[in-house]
Amino acid sequence: MKKRILVVESNKDILELISIVLDEAGYNYSLYANEKDIFEHIVESKPDAILLDIVKPTVEGTELCRQIKEAEGTKHIPVIVLSTHPQIERVKEVCADEVVPKPFDIDTLLETLRDQLG
Repeated sequence: MKKRILVVESNKDILELISIVLDEAGYNYSLYANEKDIFEHIVESKPDAILLDIVKPTVEGTELCRQIKEAEGTKHIPVIVLSTHPQIERVKEVCADEVVPKPFDIDTLLETLRDQLG
């Protein structure tokens, strides 16, 4: 069965690129341009992994990531954070399972995803 990846990315061009990459790699995926009402969808759809765009590693910026990792039904889902922020590695201390800095190398993104999916 194909692994399901949920993607939250505000940049439409990057979202389109990720959809092509995931499609060619054989994943099922759901794409979202913002975080509005996304947590409920995560709980219902139970994706195998989440690619999450975070602008800044602040309390507000990491709210969805922390919510996913604190909830009993979703804390097991790997969260891979995508970001341009120079200190994004700090998000791993807060909630992310892994971080992929933007701009990202496609092979690195897919390798990180495979690693997190086990």
